[in-house]
Amino acid sequence: MIKSIDHIAIAVTNLDDALKTFTSLLGSRENEVRVEEVPTEGVRVAFLPVGGTKIELLEPMNEESPIAKYLEKNGDGIHHIAFNTDSVAEEQERVKGTGIRTLGEVRHGAGGKDILFLHPKDTGRVLVELCSKKTPETAAD
Repeated sequence: MIKSIDHIAIAVTNLDDALKTFTSLLGSRENEVRVEEVPTEGVRVAFLPVGGTKIELLEPMNEESPIAKYLEKNGDGIHHIAFNTDSVAEEQERVKGTGIRTLGEVRHGAGGKDILFLHPKDTGRVLVELCSKKTPETAAD
């Protein structure tokens, strides 16, 4: 079951510049911002807390990154919305039963979470990510 909005992701060409803008805008303190690399997704990310959710800034690590391709086509801007769930694997089965296609399989993402993207053609042209803490089944991967 989907529990809450986990984050809203924004694709950016320059993470350092975007961090200056958004930390200023949100009044974030440096110790509240988490930056990490996710090589499997080809991105460097920063999470900034705001209210009960987060803003995720996504910068491509290389030209083959899906985010690099997104930026080339669309420029900087909102990339996806992520919903928190107890188990991405369980949600994957439930969502498939509704006819919504997934983009790939459950994999590991930023923040030590399991993630799964849903096909935007099936979700009103919105890229949706489902995420949850790693489960015992996926923690060994």
